[in-house]
Amino acid sequence: MKACYLGFLLLVMILGGCANPQQQQRIDQDLAEMKRRLAANETALVELRKAQAAGGGQQQLAGLTRGQADLKADFDSFRNQVLSMRGDIEEQAAARQKLQAELTALRDELRFKVKAIEERLVKLEKAPSKVAATAPAPVSAEELYQQGLDAIRNQNNFALGRERLQAFLKQYPKHHLAVNATYWIGEAWYGEKKYENAILQFQDVVEKYGDQPKVASALLKQGLAFQALGDKDNARVIWAKLQERFPQSPEAKKATALMKK
Repeated sequence: MKACYLGFLLLVMILGGCANPQQQQRIDQDLAEMKRRLAANETALVELRKAQAAGGGQQQLAGLTRGQADLKADFDSFRNQVLSMRGDIEEQAAARQKLQAELTALRDELRFKVKAIEERLVKLEKAPSKVAATAPAPVSAEELYQQGLDAIRNQNNFALGRERLQAFLKQYPKHHLAVNATYWIGEAWYGEKKYENAILQFQDVVEKYGDQPKVASALLKQGLAFQALGDKDNARVIWAKLQERFPQSPEAKKATALMKK
């Protein structure tokens, strides 16, 4: 029994590096309790041997037998719990790998599209213009940002809003509203039902802006974009990541509700 326990302990130590903090704490508590009970049984066994040497020990033997049976039942339950956790970890790892592959493919596709657009713009710029260019009136960073935001939120003119916000980011990349502008470009893609582009844009927010609150909004909306594409598995992976990084945020509560549907 002790050899079986030690072998299984090795498996638990390997899996422990993959468990989340709550799972790890539960595993540590269960292991400590099983170690304590195993030590108690070994002590009882030593006492039993002494009692048998003195010609007694029947009562100690019955108690030790019950203790061993209880310990084996608890050990089997704990083993099933850890094996179940191992299956969950492997499933989550596969889902993350699938999501990463899909994001990479989407990013490559978007880069190809952007390159084609840039080439067309170069051709247009080289072509002679029949209309005299009129210089636009200068606007502040805040005005330019607000123009883009109003176009998206109040006018549903997603293309215009995206254009204004992209111009804002090009002129003012270090502005404190840059994270918001990056996020609302994703909202514009989402509003046009171009969910692949929205997913990539929200990923840009996640990668660039660390733990800023807008990252939680980007993760929530990125999951909704996957759901809109019919990919519920990746949507749940994204929302689980949101709950892990921003557990107290309103977006995490919304993700919890969405995952229950």
